[in-house]
Amino acid sequence: MIDTNGASRRSGRRSGRHLSLVAAAALAILATTVATTGQAQGLKRSGSPKNAASAADPSTRLVVPGFGSEVSGMSRTIDTPVSDVRTADYIVAVVNQEPITNSDVTLRMLRVLQETPADKQPPREELRAQVLDTLIEERSQLARASEMGMRVDEVDLDRAVESIAAQNELSVPQLKQRLAQDGQDYERFRRMLRERIMLDRLREREVPPRIKITESDIDGYISEQLGQAATERELSVAQILVSVKDGASEAEVAQRKARAEEVLAKARSGGDFIKLAHDYSDDATTREAGGELGWKATSQLPDLFVGAATTLKPGDIGPVVLRSGAGFHVIKLIDRRDAIKGYAVVQHHARHILIRPTPQLPQRVIVDKLGELRQLILGGQASFAQLARQYSQDGSATKGGDLGWSQPGQFVPEFQQVLDRMQPGQISQPVTTRFGVHLIQLLERRDVPVDPKQLRDNARNALREQRFEAAYQEWARDIRAQAYVEIREAQPGR
Repeated sequence: MIDTNGASRRSGRRSGRHLSLVAAAALAILATTVATTGQAQGLKRSGSPKNAASAADPSTRLVVPGFGSEVSGMSRTIDTPVSDVRTADYIVAVVNQEPITNSDVTLRMLRVLQETPADKQPPREELRAQVLDTLIEERSQLARASEMGMRVDEVDLDRAVESIAAQNELSVPQLKQRLAQDGQDYERFRRMLRERIMLDRLREREVPPRIKITESDIDGYISEQLGQAATERELSVAQILVSVKDGASEAEVAQRKARAEEVLAKARSGGDFIKLAHDYSDDATTREAGGELGWKATSQLPDLFVGAATTLKPGDIGPVVLRSGAGFHVIKLIDRRDAIKGYAVVQHHARHILIRPTPQLPQRVIVDKLGELRQLILGGQASFAQLARQYSQDGSATKGGDLGWSQPGQFVPEFQQVLDRMQPGQISQPVTTRFGVHLIQLLERRDVPVDPKQLRDNARNALREQRFEAAYQEWARDIRAQAYVEIREAQPGR
């Protein structure tokens, strides 16, 4: 059995049909993680769709998840007459002059059914419609990639094949031999792999730019996650101070006020505030910085400034000069934001073993295999690091699966939730995410003061993750709408 998996893809509603079952049942996609093995999977990534039905292998032998030859005891066979497909082959749809045949649909359906528990399988006609919809989507996206001049050169393709062979502990000649034994044509295998790489590259390129996240969005997310008590208002204010010395006479005070009002008039009539601060301000600590005080919590600013700023919009200059014990102030509100108060977050230091599902290596077989590895570790027969180096298909494998210290929100929810429940030293049961199936060990846990910038980055990543699905679905609909699609179906009874 050949492991040809890579990153997973998203799919969802297409033309009113819900494809979640098709998507969940076929997690495999063949490409980019083969070429980007340095990326730790389980980490959130913008740009990688969650899941979708994988491209059916049009070989003469029906090789679908769990329908294959025996390799390392990790695959099963099933009797499915090849003639059932070959004698009933006909075109069911055309996408930009590219045909989709009955065998394409049937092979994909068989794969989905093999991966889906019997009690969750939809009626066959409904599943057929879902699968056809997914195949149309894929063909339209491949056409888009072709129009854009995207290509996968032979060097990249060879590298992907070599990686797949290595993941299966085979040489490339052995991989070819195994494919032949499974009834799969090697050149068809390469074409399928090229398509998967192309699709993933296209999605990585076109979907993320559709996701817009504002600073206000980030503020709202942090407040929602940490609670309003975790944030406080900060202001960025600039000032020009016209000082009044202690014991000044009324005439001197009036003179200084007139000077401040003169500066205010220049500022409000379009004068360069930075230059005015440099020329007129008596505050030596801020004069060279154009009067800017930097970001300050409202609790760190004079009430006089805070009160005046509440009526201003960013970029506004206060309408009147302000009087304090130091003199007269002309203020400008540069910006305002909600910032994080002193706050500690829980970090985790973990390692994992990741194995990805493939058409020949279904998810349930991986779960069983990782369960066996877990028992080996618990029984002292092997170390976690040793097995990670041997079996993990993640970029962290060379480091024994070590993921280093992680921030909250750095991992996909399924992975993070398991970490949160574990005790240091504990090894999880197999955990399924869109990247594949993981075996996780929590090494350490610690509380650390939050870095506001890191927290905002994490919030941005989490929001991007939340919004990716909708962005992908919208993009996929747009691509399909631009394609010529002809649905034919019929044939059996004519």
